[in-house]
Amino acid sequence: MNEAPGPCRKAGQEGQPPKLQVGLNSAQTGREAQKLPAEVSSINPGPGDIVLRQSQIFVDFTDGYNAVLILDGLELPVTRLDELSGATQMIQPGAQVDIPATAIYDPGNFTISFQPQVGAAITGLFQGKHIASVLFWKIDATRDKAKSFTWDFSVN
Repeated sequence: MNEAPGPCRKAGQEGQPPKLQVGLNSAQTGREAQKLPAEVSSINPGPGDIVLRQSQIFVDFTDGYNAVLILDGLELPVTRLDELSGATQMIQPGAQVDIPATAIYDPGNFTISFQPQVGAAITGLFQGKHIASVLFWKIDATRDKAKSFTWDFSVN
């Protein structure tokens, strides 16, 4: 009785073991693809991203870092959220607070962000490639001990 060749065998290969073919693919995603330093948890936009003109620039650090943002060679003025209320008064939950048109550093979450807007050093991101850098240093150190990370993104 002749059997038809199995799904792994071609005609004329009866009695031979099937051949195994293996292919491997690999990809880097997230932090690996962005090549973020250990002190940086995430950034937005990411390296090579294409964003809209009014997109926010955001950097999230591991605990314990101060930072400043530099966009297209311009160091942006920074306002710390913990300094908005002044030294003597606490901001009540739900209270309205005027946030200046600067980069905003949130020491409770160790983040720095910037939203282009009227009154800010940069009012909008123009079409093309932009270079962003963040300088960051431990809270108990001085800025002269800062490290940096630089990346680019584009505006469509």
